[in-house]
Amino acid sequence: MTRPPRHRPEFFIRLFFSEQDMIGPGKVALLEGIARSGSISAAGREMGMSYKRAWMLVETLNGMFRAPLVESARGGAGGGGATLTDTGRQVLALFREIEAAAAEVNTERLAALREMLADAPPGNNG
Repeated sequence: MTRPPRHRPEFFIRLFFSEQDMIGPGKVALLEGIARSGSISAAGREMGMSYKRAWMLVETLNGMFRAPLVESARGGAGGGGATLTDTGRQVLALFREIEAAAAEVNTERLAALREMLADAPPGNNG
């Protein structure tokens, strides 16, 4: 998977709740993929990760919180699938709100850092 060139600083947040419990861009993207596709395996494929890795991350996320974030149904004749629970949707929304608020507060600082980069033309603060 080829990524488009980045023209301005990106802001990533990873929240560490403990040494084992953390959530960041990868787990959040997986949750968004599950919400969009209704499938853990499809969400993993979108991200270029194995089925096993996607399931392991879902199990990790489900174990981190009091209530699971993802509910899944086994495949078979009726087909399987996965959905975010109310807790999953809430965790996803809160993470995105934290990320957006932090990026907004730091807009000028990010622009100042961009100006200092060796490959940035003067006056092009992104």
